[in-house]
Formats: sequence, structure tokens, C-alpha cells
Amino acid sequence: QVQLVESGGGLVQAGGSLRLSCAASGRTFSSYAMGWFRQAPGKEREFIASIQWHGSTYYGDSVKGRFTISRDNAKNTVYLQMNSLKPEDTAVYYCAASRFPYADTTTQATTFGSWGQGTQVTVSS
Repeated sequence: QVQLVESGGGLVQAGGSLRLSCAASGRTFSSYAMGWFRQAPGKEREFIASIQWHGSTYYGDSVKGRFTISRDNAKNTVYLQMNSLKPEDTAVYYCAASRFPYADTTTQATTFGSWGQGTQVTVSS
């Protein structure tokens, strides 16, 4: 399994930006698909974005055009740049890695096998 640690969450005003980082352990980071999910109180975990091992990216409808996922394989890190934040973006954000190397993931959380502890993002109106 891949060990994941998120950072970069915090409090921001509506319209502002934040960049989340997720540092991964292991020397095979580049072979794993990575994703971001979020969960707000009382709501189900929601797919935000993923970047496959071959570089293709996918986004949830609620964040398209505002959020950007990227990865730096030399630093074993995946990022989530969040712009034009809205109060409804408030949630705990989780980083995830695919179950197996060279395996594509979908928007379903079950296609990911390793999870970080989460980082809180709060957007004030």
C-alpha cells in the first residue's frame, strides 16, 4: 500500500484559492493513479478529481473549470489547486491512490485502495 499525507487545508473566503498537497511514500508513486475526494458533514464522499498513471485527468461536475489536479512524480506528490472557492466546497478533503500500480481508476471510491487522513477546507461566505 501507499502511505498518503495531505496538507494545505484551511480557512479561506469565498472566491479565494487554496492548494492541497498529498505526499506519498514508496518508490513506485508514478505507477499509481491518484485522486481527491471530499466529504461534508451529513453527506456522502464525493469524487473531485483524479490523475491516472499515464497523465489523463478527470473531474467531478461540481469542480470542473475551478479545480486542477496535477502530480510531480519526482516529489511523490499530487496537488489539487482550488480556485473560485464557494461555501459549498467546505469539506474534509481526502487524497487516494489506486489499488494497484498501472490500474486506471473511476469516480468510484472503491477503485482506490489507499487513503490519507484528510485535511479540512472551510470556505466562508
